[in-house]
Order: sequence, then structure tokens, then C-alpha cells
Amino acid sequence: DVCIIDTAGRLQTQVNLMDQLTKIRRVISKQIPDAPHDVILVLDATAGQNGLSQAKGFSDAVQCTGIVLAKLDGTAKGGVVIPIRQQFEIPVRYIGLGEQPEDFALFNPQEFVNALFAN
Repeated sequence: DVCIIDTAGRLQTQVNLMDQLTKIRRVISKQIPDAPHDVILVLDATAGQNGLSQAKGFSDAVQCTGIVLAKLDGTAKGGVVIPIRQQFEIPVRYIGLGEQPEDFALFNPQEFVNALFAN
């Protein structure tokens, strides 16, 4: 079974909403031992350095276990995931290259680095 809780629009600076998110995680873990099994943070590749604040806020609230780096189909390169990985030890699992399910791909670190430093 899979349960997806979409928190679109929730900002890490909205304390009451982040508290609700923490409560959701707590309630789930009381009902299902060892749950949630994964907490995936979807980061917008265009967010820039604000991504660090997002990663910290959401990880503090719900202990993120992975990242989907979205919107890599434009000019954004998503380099913020490097310090996020270093500081918070959250691995990038997938990338988003569009809006359709088939536009998601497994994250390949070597391809990411090559694209990051490409001319």
C-alpha cells in the first residue's frame, strides 16, 4: 500500500502548517509501525539557495529520506542539491524533466555533474 500526502504550497516558514505536517507523520507512525517508510521532498530546481532552507525546514519537521529534483527541463541546473546532500545527508533519488509520469527518471550523479558544468 502507498499513501501520498501532497503538501504543495506549504512553505517551511509557515510554522502552523509545518506543525501540522509533523503531526501527520506522528499519527501515521502510531498506526503503522516503522512508517512512514519514505518521506520524499520535491525540490524545484529553480529555487536556488532557498532550497537549503526548504530542506532544513522539512527535514526538521518530517525527517526527509530522499529528494525529487523537479523542473530540470528548463534552464535551472539544481546545483543546490550538492550542499543539501552534504549538510543534511538527503540523497537525490529522482529528477523531473516535465509534467508527465514518464518524465521522471532515476537520478544519475555522473550525468548530473556533467550537466551542471556543461557549457
